Amino acid sequence: MTYFTQKIAVVTGAGSGIGRALALELVGRGARVAICDVDAAGLAETEQLIRAAGGEVRSDHLDVTERERVLAYAAEVADHFGAVHQIYNNAGIAFTGDIEATDFKHLERVMDVDYWGVVNGTKAFLPHLIASGDGHVVNISSVFGIISVPTQGAYNAAKFAVRGFTEALSMEMASRGRPVKVTCVHPGGIKTNVARNAGQVDGLDHDGLATTFDRIARTSPARAAEVILDGVQKGRTRVLIGADARVIDLVARVAGPHYQRLVGRLAGKAGL
Repeated sequence: MTYFTQKIAVVTGAGSGIGRALALELVGRGARVAICDVDAAGLAETEQLIRAAGGEVRSDHLDVTERERVLAYAAEVADHFGAVHQIYNNAGIAFTGDIEATDFKHLERVMDVDYWGVVNGTKAFLPHLIASGDGHVVNISSVFGIISVPTQGAYNAAKFAVRGFTEALSMEMASRGRPVKVTCVHPGGIKTNVARNAGQVDGLDHDGLATTFDRIARTSPARAAEVILDGVQKGRTRVLIGADARVIDLVARVAGPHYQRLVGRLAGKAGL
């Protein structure tokens, strides 16, 4: 028996990357899963992998920015399984470019998916998690929810917002005596397609940006999923993934706001 045995766990953004790895790891630890994504092809592949592993899965196309649909989806999943114990709000996108050159629509789109998608998933499933008597909210932020970097203003803003929202929820659940634990996850560089799927302002080299990310991303999605679920099982409120995340967290703690000068210089030398 584990913390996940026979638990009903929902994973957004499960069509690839960390989301797919989380779904597979959850099944491997005994959970029954509901997976969703806007990527129908990727979602179908994840579903096939779960079924091949002998797991029980419900799969649905879902855009986490569509609040009414997310609310309906939560009710459907709870009705299908009879309960929901865990929600992993993982769906996310990225966009690269100086704030000065970034259109409002791109800033809004990143915030809609990366922040409001988390809010929608949390709010939709929270009543069901409370009703289960043994709930857990897991929201994926980033190391860029610990420090900011140039050219990632939209992503920084969304991931800082996820952190603030999640930490407030954690304190509220504990102080109100709700049977729900809350974990905020801060991955470092994970070997996913997030950079290759990202948008960017005109004039930037998309392939070059993706290649650079691939070179510095050291942690596999499978390892990220293991670290997340180990932290969830231990009831940790914050989970850092990768040596780079631990270093960044340390720099933020030691340097405080002065980290901006250091990161700015390094980014300048790197041409960012």
